[in-house]
Amino acid sequence: MLETSHYDEANANYVVNFIGCLCHTKGRWAGKPFDLLPWQEQIIRDIFGTLKPNGKRQFTTAYIEIPKKNGKSELAAAVALYLLFGDGEPSAEVYGAAADRQQASIVFDVAAQMVKMTPALLKRSKILGANKRIINHANNGFYQVLSAEVGTKHGLNVSGLVLDEVHVQPDRKLYDVLTKGSGDAREQPLYFLITTAGTDTNSICYELHQKALGVLNGTINDPSFYPVIFGADISEDWTDPEVWKKANPSLGYTIDISKVQTACDSARQNPGEENSFRQLRLNQWVKQSIRWMPMDKWDACAGHVSPRLLEGRPCYAGMDLSSTSDLTAVVLVFPPTDEDEPYIVLPFFWVPAETLDLRVRRDHVVYDVWEKQGFIQTTEGNVVDYRWIEQFILQLNEHYNIREIAYDRWNASMMVQALQDDGFTMVPFGQGFRDMSAPTKELMRLVLEQKLVHGGHPVLRWNMDNVFVRTDPAGNIKIDKEKSTEKVDGAVALVMGLDRAMKNLNGGDSIYNHRGLIIL
Repeated sequence: MLETSHYDEANANYVVNFIGCLCHTKGRWAGKPFDLLPWQEQIIRDIFGTLKPNGKRQFTTAYIEIPKKNGKSELAAAVALYLLFGDGEPSAEVYGAAADRQQASIVFDVAAQMVKMTPALLKRSKILGANKRIINHANNGFYQVLSAEVGTKHGLNVSGLVLDEVHVQPDRKLYDVLTKGSGDAREQPLYFLITTAGTDTNSICYELHQKALGVLNGTINDPSFYPVIFGADISEDWTDPEVWKKANPSLGYTIDISKVQTACDSARQNPGEENSFRQLRLNQWVKQSIRWMPMDKWDACAGHVSPRLLEGRPCYAGMDLSSTSDLTAVVLVFPPTDEDEPYIVLPFFWVPAETLDLRVRRDHVVYDVWEKQGFIQTTEGNVVDYRWIEQFILQLNEHYNIREIAYDRWNASMMVQALQDDGFTMVPFGQGFRDMSAPTKELMRLVLEQKLVHGGHPVLRWNMDNVFVRTDPAGNIKIDKEKSTEKVDGAVALVMGLDRAMKNLNGGDSIYNHRGLIIL
């Protein structure tokens, strides 16, 4: 029978007592003993008290996600100092890292101040402030802040890592270098990751966030991974003080509720601040700016799309050719065959093969992963080969009955003429309020009423999450490509295809003639 891990209270007490010998460094708590708050003590006891049968720690990675001002920097500094001075690790190498050296120095500066305020540690140490290094003479170990340049981090023998504000990491490279194999020579390395929720759902932080949720709900089994997430559900009332208390375990201690109230009042008066409040105060994963599509509603429309079962059915395509070096999208929209059936969406995307790696590095978007998963296709060369896409559309038409293809007038090309020569009905589609408003509003209505199924396609989801809309004085809307700085090509193609599908829903009798427009 396999032996299981156990909780060693004496070991947990030792670490709690070590931290209790340190002092707070900021605000009204400065100079007072670091008495852990209940949530902090629970984390420390779980991480350092849960041991494997051989007496070593079970948890290698701790992921702590919590709103700002809850005392995460002080907790991280205390953990770093314990790993340097109290862990019994010969020649300990504890590193502090973040998206940049200045951010990583925040936790280090707190730790250095703690050492200066603790005589027992100070006499064993040397603090090199300019180099951001604390040396422990007793075990020949050190705590060192790292710069963000990945190329210089290989070969480290990491016994401890504090990675601060993981959500601003531009990619996963630094995380991988510091955690994948760097601690293999250590018996119980600890990677202590601490962050506020981010805004980029294609980031390493969101990947860790999703893993943490999986471990917490039991769908992922990783005994070495310790997850803690404090935050409010996206559906909860962000103006409710009870929701603030749920998300902020230090409320009333390190956080004055009046400060949260002031920030909330400001966000209510200025909608542009709402998402910032949700992210930083409630630890919700939201975009930095207000997007148009509520992504929880979009995700609820994922459903299941079977391309095989759609064969032979009439459909309407939207085509956003974009530029020859950019993302190109074709979205098929299948209108319902009866009033109870939803609209069904089948999207396709292309990028030039030679620019794929550049896009991953430049845009911090997982094009390479999507390409391997089949959600994006590549065409040869460094520009999109429209001839290849033309042939692909011809092949699509062998399976589906493509009645019309809507395209952006501004970006018309020889491909439009070629497709006309192939027998397709090509419909020019303007990007102004006149053409875009009605189908854009209809798209929102269908999503809110769950009358659209898109299969959860990740590239289309990313595009939808990037959409801003512009409104004119008459209340018309359109996708604003200038504000939508990330890719929205799939969203534009979907709106165009949906317009043609709805206008031909009853043999060319537009749905707008019967129901009128939905006003949002």
